[in-house]
Amino acid sequence: MSKVDIGLISIAVTLLLMALRMPIGIALIAVSIGGIASVLNFRAAWSIANAIPYNFVASWELSAVPMFLLMGYLAARSELTTGLFTSMRILLNRIPGSLATASVAASALFAAASGSSVATSAALARIAVPEMLKARYDKALATGCIAAAGTLGSLIPPSILMVIYGLFTGTSIGALFLAGFIPGILTAFAFGLMITIRVRLRPEIAPKSNETFTRQEKLEAFRDIWPLPTIILGVLGGIFAGAFTPTEAGGIGALLVCVIAVVRRSFSIRMLLEAAKDAAVSTTIMFVIAVGAAMYIRLMGLTGVPEFLADKVLSVSDNTFVILLMISLIFIFLGMFIDSIGIMLLTLPVVMPLLGELGINMVWFGIITIKLLEIGLITPPVGLNVYVVKAALGDKVRLPTIFRGAAWFLLTDLLVLAVLIAFPIISLWLPGMMMK
Repeated sequence: MSKVDIGLISIAVTLLLMALRMPIGIALIAVSIGGIASVLNFRAAWSIANAIPYNFVASWELSAVPMFLLMGYLAARSELTTGLFTSMRILLNRIPGSLATASVAASALFAAASGSSVATSAALARIAVPEMLKARYDKALATGCIAAAGTLGSLIPPSILMVIYGLFTGTSIGALFLAGFIPGILTAFAFGLMITIRVRLRPEIAPKSNETFTRQEKLEAFRDIWPLPTIILGVLGGIFAGAFTPTEAGGIGALLVCVIAVVRRSFSIRMLLEAAKDAAVSTTIMFVIAVGAAMYIRLMGLTGVPEFLADKVLSVSDNTFVILLMISLIFIFLGMFIDSIGIMLLTLPVVMPLLGELGINMVWFGIITIKLLEIGLITPPVGLNVYVVKAALGDKVRLPTIFRGAAWFLLTDLLVLAVLIAFPIISLWLPGMMMK
């Protein structure tokens, strides 16, 4: 077999293993060792497998991952995220479908602290959905909005997916954080607007609330939401101002959470240790995935598959938007079966040479990539966030009902994606302005 054949077979085997639910990192490592051994020899494959973990341990940029994970776990365990839904419910009470819109707003704030789509969906499913069902909201709307709003954790910085993308493409993580902020807010606004329009057209899916809140109650609602905007401004503001790097920002954010927890009297040594333990477990999983991805990139480089596919694609069309459409369809298709990190680490080594040939800005493509991964989180038949909501609710709502509710948000996501592709300036104007 030729090297290209080995590379293509390796991609097919990797997809098969991921479809069979083998852990991403293990699948990438196993296929990479086998593929490199086929191209070179087993001794070379084993040497690469031994060398790459040491390189990652010595990587300063990689330390951003455990720091942001620690920040998110600290925010959750110190109860800084509790009361978010209630506060947004009070502040947005006059808006049609206020409980669903409040869920989107609360998810956006929670996502900014946790950086995790799954964690956001799981937390809000237990808090917000029972309240919406109690208020006689349509089950599809109540669950679909939580599944979709949870995906904001991938786009609104600080995002773990952005950190991983930046590490494996050599793109500035700070620039990605800057670029993702406006598309993230735009997506949250689009979700809220879609809910409002649907409720105005069909009032029965979200009965109007008869609750009234005094001005004092609205002012008190801010007490439960001020910590998260403070953390976000502290972390992102420091990056924007150049006071510290994105890698340092995770540590600063974790420290800021501890300080706020002390002020709110919710800090304890036990809470700190539990958050550190959770972060360590998640970091270990991320480390295995990162090692597997680095080996997989090495395999792709040895086989020449990326260059081979780039030539094939460019022979069809060299129009940037046509190629982006082709890549988007591949991402959406893979999103039906494979989780976000797996898709990104599987495809980036293949498409990067093609992007280089076209001169595509890697910051802009990073935002498009993460947006596509968001869409995959609510696309059937896998739709990981949909299953997370189902697991949190048990038998209260059927799975097809959640997918039906998420479909409206999926269409909205696709419209936002089209805007981001058509108008790159939305993702690039802020990084360009800040880096002049």
